[in-house]
Amino acid sequence: MTPPRMPKAILIHGNGGGTADDIWLPWLERELTTLGLDVINQTFPDNVRARARFWLPFLESLGADENTILIGHSSGAVAAMRYAERHRLLGSILVGVCHTDLGDSGEAASGYYADPWRWEDIRAHQQWIAIYNSTDDPHIPIAEPRFVAAQLRCSYFEFTDRGHFVDSRTFPEVPRFIREKLVRVDFTSV
Repeated sequence: MTPPRMPKAILIHGNGGGTADDIWLPWLERELTTLGLDVINQTFPDNVRARARFWLPFLESLGADENTILIGHSSGAVAAMRYAERHRLLGSILVGVCHTDLGDSGEAASGYYADPWRWEDIRAHQQWIAIYNSTDDPHIPIAEPRFVAAQLRCSYFEFTDRGHFVDSRTFPEVPRFIREKLVRVDFTSV
């Protein structure tokens, strides 16, 4: 009998030239590795514009599947939702998420917002979803993540002092949440 396979986590940075070395991503990679997860933390192609036509196939090439946790920040969170519309995942963490282009032409050109969201599919294709946003985010009005959370009926964590989650090099709430979820997962079935 083969031993159960621990999940993997794929970290997805934001646009504007974001990289795998930004913000809390390297710290989170280390923390999740200590939990026993295989962690993929790579700079995505087209990292300035973060277009769906490059990012979604890249996620597929990284092997994102029903044994994968996607952890996306900003545009990475939007990419995680679009990916979950058509692919099974273990779960996802969406940080600084939105569901519209917010009137920004660069966001509109990214290819994530033209089609209607398939909320039921996003929810049905994974065991759990968590959203982290802050009321003082200078880029994402709080109505955006609140709407997404209502559609996905998921775990929702709202802060008042985290901005766009770019000023800290740690994010302890994320590994804590994942640890709690992993306790409840039967790895023999994944």
